[in-house]
Amino acid sequence: MATIDLTAGNFDDVVNSPGIVLVDFWAGWCGPCRMFAPVFAQASERHPDITFAKVDTEAQSALAQAYRVMSIPTLMAVRDGVVVYAQPGALSSPMLEQLIEKVRALDMDQVRASLAAGVS
Repeated sequence: MATIDLTAGNFDDVVNSPGIVLVDFWAGWCGPCRMFAPVFAQASERHPDITFAKVDTEAQSALAQAYRVMSIPTLMAVRDGVVVYAQPGALSSPMLEQLIEKVRALDMDQVRASLAAGVS
């Protein structure tokens, strides 16, 4: 599955949809972003049930600011509209696979209960 480009116009619709959405905040001038891009693209082929999306922080600076992206690449994982992971740094393929499995394994009822109780 190919990655999709997110903009201010489609970001909320995509990340608030059911299922898992992985968002790569990147920029063309960023060396680590260019190194992570093929890892992200290959994972999108292995996991067609997951939405893989990219935000060009140069073109979509308001989105980067809204999500407090201070360093790129930053990967954000959203499950059923809830941000469950957001960390800067390029991941290796095995690390990305581990993250995907952890996100898949989450008990979202428990996550929502924790959020409602103010526990992070």
